[in-house]
Amino acid sequence: MRHVLSALVQNVPGVLSHVAGMLASRGYNIDSLAVGETEDPHLSRMTFVVMGDAGILEQVRKQLEKIVTVVRVDDISTYDFVERDLMLIKVAASGDQRTRILELCDIFRGRIVDVADHQVIVEISGQERKIAAFIDLMRPFGIVELARTGRIALVRCATRPDSDAAANRTDSEPSAAL
Repeated sequence: MRHVLSALVQNVPGVLSHVAGMLASRGYNIDSLAVGETEDPHLSRMTFVVMGDAGILEQVRKQLEKIVTVVRVDDISTYDFVERDLMLIKVAASGDQRTRILELCDIFRGRIVDVADHQVIVEISGQERKIAAFIDLMRPFGIVELARTGRIALVRCATRPDSDAAANRTDSEPSAAL
């Protein structure tokens, strides 16, 4: 099962290394990892995507919570959340191919951010399946290079996952849409 974990950590040097080292030393694989500052400059948010059953997830959470610089860990995949991945993809393109690539960019709400004689770079963001579908459509043109950010995610409802209201919510109860 796929789990999206959000960890608030102190924004200090070495936190990423410490967290990644702890996960690696225990044999946990990170499918995706994104780190960035939050609204509080003293905190950063680490968003992990990990695969595993409930037992593995619980062990990952417990190990993360033992790290002094980790403030809070939430499994946000159990809530209604918004998730995005950003990708830059460099594609071979000349003549008529550019028109087709531009059409696909419009359909996928991407945009061409750089044009060279025989290549274009496209920026696209969205859910993992959207990014994967766009990559599949770009393969016939010839993918020269690509870079992805990893998933970032936030819970949609105004209630934070660690609050009593969220903890008491059952899967059959809809979360508040903004």
